[in-house]
Amino acid sequence: MNIYICGQKHFGAEAFTALRNAGHNIVGVSSPATSSDGGDDRLKAVAEAAGVKWMKSGLLNENTIPDGVDLIVTAHSHDFVREPTRNRTTYGAIGYHPSLLPLHRGKDAIIWTINMGDKVTGGSVYWLNEVMDGGPIAAQEHVFVKPGDTPELLWKRDLAPLGLRLLVEVCNDLDNGKVVKIEQDESIATVEPSIKR
Repeated sequence: MNIYICGQKHFGAEAFTALRNAGHNIVGVSSPATSSDGGDDRLKAVAEAAGVKWMKSGLLNENTIPDGVDLIVTAHSHDFVREPTRNRTTYGAIGYHPSLLPLHRGKDAIIWTINMGDKVTGGSVYWLNEVMDGGPIAAQEHVFVKPGDTPELLWKRDLAPLGLRLLVEVCNDLDNGKVVKIEQDESIATVEPSIKR
């Protein structure tokens, strides 16, 4: 399957590698140009090392997406992939969100999970639509929040590896003709504001 990745940092780079290792063809990526330490963004670096075309975050649209893309995958991306762009692909776009959607929609889901004292959380691969983190669920799985967990620890130990596995599973399913779309229950949806760091 021909996949375009929008993402950044370690998770974007790991998604790139995991999807390639699963046999998918990465036809392009978009990410920030640099990381917080001033070096190349990790996703940009792995893409360029593999000879995959890179574009700066925010520039992907219906006019810039390459022809022949089957699926857009967002992996730690804050770009909003609009409907005209999604419509240029075979399947549309999926993303990974580190919560049990529709709970904790928004940028700081893991921080809110810890701040609210949740004992159970998880990860969701969902279909992008015009509602932030609001599209149908393609795959979802729970994990437990352990005493003393910080957002960073929970992400590294459980939620990032879960996200990579679920993204690969969904892409493999699509490649085999299996499409899962379970609507989110809006009656229990929560959206928390971004936390300024």
